[in-house]
Amino acid sequence: MSVSVSTDAAPPVLEARGVTKVFGGLTAVDGVDLEVGEREIVGLIGPNGAGKTTFFNCLTGMETPTSGRISYRGRALSAKPHRVTESGLARTFQNIRLFPNMTALENVLVGRHCRTSQGVLSALGRGPRYKREEAEGRARALELLEFVGMARHAETLARNLPYGDQRRLEIARALATDPGLLLLDEPTAGMNPQETASAMQLVRRIREQGLAIVVIEHDMRFIFSLCDRVAVLVQGQKLVEGTASEVQQDPRVVEAYLGKPADDG
Repeated sequence: MSVSVSTDAAPPVLEARGVTKVFGGLTAVDGVDLEVGEREIVGLIGPNGAGKTTFFNCLTGMETPTSGRISYRGRALSAKPHRVTESGLARTFQNIRLFPNMTALENVLVGRHCRTSQGVLSALGRGPRYKREEAEGRARALELLEFVGMARHAETLARNLPYGDQRRLEIARALATDPGLLLLDEPTAGMNPQETASAMQLVRRIREQGLAIVVIEHDMRFIFSLCDRVAVLVQGQKLVEGTASEVQQDPRVVEAYLGKPADDG
């Protein structure tokens, strides 16, 4: 059962207004609004080609919106991915993007890079501050591997991990950036039912750590069991937004997925 989270007492963690992305003559995202509150899990669903991942790319600086405004905790976000990460957003990808020839621990340490303060000279000299920060980063990376259930695989090359573990490792690397908002792009794609159930538990535990979360997913059972609110994109536009029950009962959603009204038999 999803947990309703009140956001009345605080401004939104994420606020997107009128986000539009045009590629040539194709409008992939068309005037989409979305708010995400503190410790809230919001689902983003829609048929293939609805613009979900393009919208994610706009939020995280991988695509520059043609128009619209995106802010995190009241501050406008940069259009550069590394600046977005530094601001407090982290994401995973529909197609896993790990460093295959690095160990699980090394992959997570890459995520810590944006939170290090040592410059090139300090790194070259390997002074006390560098060594202290390196030890702290390693300890945090090991803690995150434990958190996602992968401590035993710390020294395993990413390419040798089972698919479900690679998904968890990508989440650990995203968490290593110390985000306030985590964006998950199809985190259960390719998973069996047991792995999907484990992923749902992990997302809930991440929320318990104080993070807000936005999830793109095609597994409707996963989305409707997990999310506080669900937004539906169709042809780049937000068709409807509401609780899982409201979205499931909306005939426009049925039509969008099945291509016909719900009462056509």
